[in-house]
Amino acid sequence: MPISSTNQGVSSQHPKVLIVDDESDIRELISLTLSRMQVDCLEAETLSEANQLLEQHGEGGIQLCLTDMRLPDGNGMELIYRIQKQYSQIPVAMITAHGNMSSAIEALKAGAFDFLNKPVELQTLRNLVTSALRLDQQKQVVESCDTGPELMGQSVAIEKIRQLVTRLARSLAPVHIHGESGTGKELVARMLHHRSHRCDKPFIAVNCGAIPAELMESEFFGHRKGSFTGATQNKEGLFQAAEGGTLFLDEVADLPLDMQVKLLRAIQEKSVRPVGAQKEEFVDVRIVSATHEDLAAKVEVGEFREDLYYRINVIELKVPPLRDHPEDIPVLANYFLSQLAEEMGRSAPRLSDSALKRLSHHCFPGNVRELENLLARAITLNDSDVIDAEDIQTDGRKNQAPQANSFVVDNIESVCEVGLESYLETVERQILEKALEASDYNKTAAAKKLGISFRTLRYRLKKLNMD
Repeated sequence: MPISSTNQGVSSQHPKVLIVDDESDIRELISLTLSRMQVDCLEAETLSEANQLLEQHGEGGIQLCLTDMRLPDGNGMELIYRIQKQYSQIPVAMITAHGNMSSAIEALKAGAFDFLNKPVELQTLRNLVTSALRLDQQKQVVESCDTGPELMGQSVAIEKIRQLVTRLARSLAPVHIHGESGTGKELVARMLHHRSHRCDKPFIAVNCGAIPAELMESEFFGHRKGSFTGATQNKEGLFQAAEGGTLFLDEVADLPLDMQVKLLRAIQEKSVRPVGAQKEEFVDVRIVSATHEDLAAKVEVGEFREDLYYRINVIELKVPPLRDHPEDIPVLANYFLSQLAEEMGRSAPRLSDSALKRLSHHCFPGNVRELENLLARAITLNDSDVIDAEDIQTDGRKNQAPQANSFVVDNIESVCEVGLESYLETVERQILEKALEASDYNKTAAAKKLGISFRTLRYRLKKLNMD
C-alpha cells in the first residue's frame, strides 16, 4: 500500500499524526477519529514507509507517531529507537495487542510516550492524542505554572536526578521513586509534575499505608450515594481528583493484595468504577509511586503482585541517602536555616565551622528530614547569630547501631564506613545462622522462631547465598 495522507484539504496549521499499522481498518478508524479532532493524518503500512514520511516531514512537521508493534518489515521498537535518536521531540505511542503488557512496558522504557491496546478504545485514543499534542505547547504551559519545588544541592547525584526528572516530564510512563525515608521522594514527584505539561492540573498525594483497608476502594475510586452505610452523598475518589494531573502513591508497598488487583486494573484500563456505580469512568492521570522498601523482595515473597510491580516500575528513579552526597550538607543547611528563620521572623543564623564539621561527620540515618529537624531544634534553642557544634543535638539512640555477636560497632559513623547494606547483610546472615542452629537446621522451625513465613526465610537465604 502506498504512503497516504488524509485531510489533504484542511489547513496546514493543523497538527499531523503519523499512523503506522499494516491493518487498513485500524488506520482508517484512527484517521476518522482524529479528523474530527481537526488533526491531519499521515499513514504508513510498513516500517520503510514510516521512515520515508519521517524524512519528508521531519521534526516540527509531525506532532505524534502511533505505531503498531508488529510490522511486515520490522517492528515498532525500531521506529521508537530511531525517533528517539533523530526526532526526539516527536512523542511516540505504541499500539499493542490487548493484554500484551510486556510489549507496552518495553516501549515505555525505550522512550514511548504512552501505549494503546487493541481493539482501540476511541475515548482512550482521543485522550492520548490530546495529551500528546499538549506536549507541543509544553514549554508555554510550564512557563505559565508556578516554578514549583526544587531539589537542593550541587552534587553529581542531585544534578543527575534533576536531569532525569526533566527528561521524564515529557512522558506518561509510570515512574517509581525509591529511596530511604527522609530523602525527599515526594519532593522529586512534585518536581516531575511541575516540569510536565500537567503542571496546571492537580497533584494529588496519598500515603497508601494511612488509609484503612475497608475504606481504600472508596478513597481511590469514589462512591455513589447509598452504596454503603454512611454514604450520604456522591464522593469522588483520588483518581477523579487527580484528573489531568498526577496521582502520587506514597508507600505503595503498604497496599493490601486485594487493592493491588483493583489498582492494576485502573492503571491498565485507565478507568475506575466508583463503589455502587454501574459504569466505569475514564480517568486521565499519571501514576508516580514511591516506597522505601525493596519492592522486588516483596514480590519474591508474595507480598506484592508481580504484574503491578512491572506496571508501576516502568522507570525507576533512585533518590540517594544524604550520606552518599555529604557535599550538599552546607547548601541544605543554609537553605533550611533561611526558611526556618523566615518562619520565626528573625534573621538567619550562620553555622560555625565546628557545627558544620559535626554535621558533615554525622551519618544522618534520617536523611534530609533529620537534618531539617536538627536545625529546627538548634535555631529554636539559640537566639544568637551563630550556631555552634554544641547546638547540634544528635539523638544518641540513632547513633547507636545494634550489636550482633562478632560484628560490633560503637556508633552509626562506624556503620557508614562499611556501608549500611553491607552491615545489615552481615547482621542478617548471623541472625539466620543462629536461628538455623537453634532449630537443628529445620527451616520451618527457624522461620517460626524468627516470626516470618517459610517463603520469606527461603527468599532471604537465597538472597544471601545461604540456601
